[in-house]
Amino acid sequence: MIKKRKISIIETTLVPLQSLRELFFEILPEVELVSFVDDSLLKEVIKAGGPTPDVIRRYCTYAIEAERIGSDFIFNQCSSVGEVVDIAQKMVSIPILKTDLPMARKAVEIGNEIGVVATLNSTLAPTTRLIQKTADEKGKKIKIIPKLCEGAFDLISKGDKEGHNKIIIKTILELAGKVDVIALAQGSMAVLIPELGDMKIPVLSSPRSGVLWAKEVLEKIQN
Repeated sequence: MIKKRKISIIETTLVPLQSLRELFFEILPEVELVSFVDDSLLKEVIKAGGPTPDVIRRYCTYAIEAERIGSDFIFNQCSSVGEVVDIAQKMVSIPILKTDLPMARKAVEIGNEIGVVATLNSTLAPTTRLIQKTADEKGKKIKIIPKLCEGAFDLISKGDKEGHNKIIIKTILELAGKVDVIALAQGSMAVLIPELGDMKIPVLSSPRSGVLWAKEVLEKIQN
């Protein structure tokens, strides 16, 4: 009997949970998915302005458990804890994939001036650093223009999805004339891309490119 492959997803919010699982079911339908969902992680990161020692400890615990149950690799859903992955990776022998790394690589590949859009500084800063690190590794000089969607997170926290979306779209459109490419730091923003109209520059998001990368990694493991 061929062993069914298992992927564990560490998630810090319920918002993209179903849409991300649907992507996996579309691209990797034969895989068993296990979700470790702890929305207190993101809340603590937002409150502290970055990952705390307790966030790091809990995240690493989930990674260790994911390896213990036989996962082939771990998929990190949240950009706000992306840098915690580097710590957790030292504690497990299976790969931990950052959902936004393929997006960062693509942005660096096609752009010299790169815009980064987020509704939270706790996501904007690590995504910006990831893109810069990716460029440094490639030896490419880039300019990053990070843009916070002021007020958007407060609106979505109050249930005003329409107001939240309007601020993000307005921010993207304003930034589009200043850069070669825009990277959306939060995967949940991907649903807004069809609403941007005829964009003159690429607008990148992480969910689909991240799952496609997961498929590549799994194929290498199988071979």
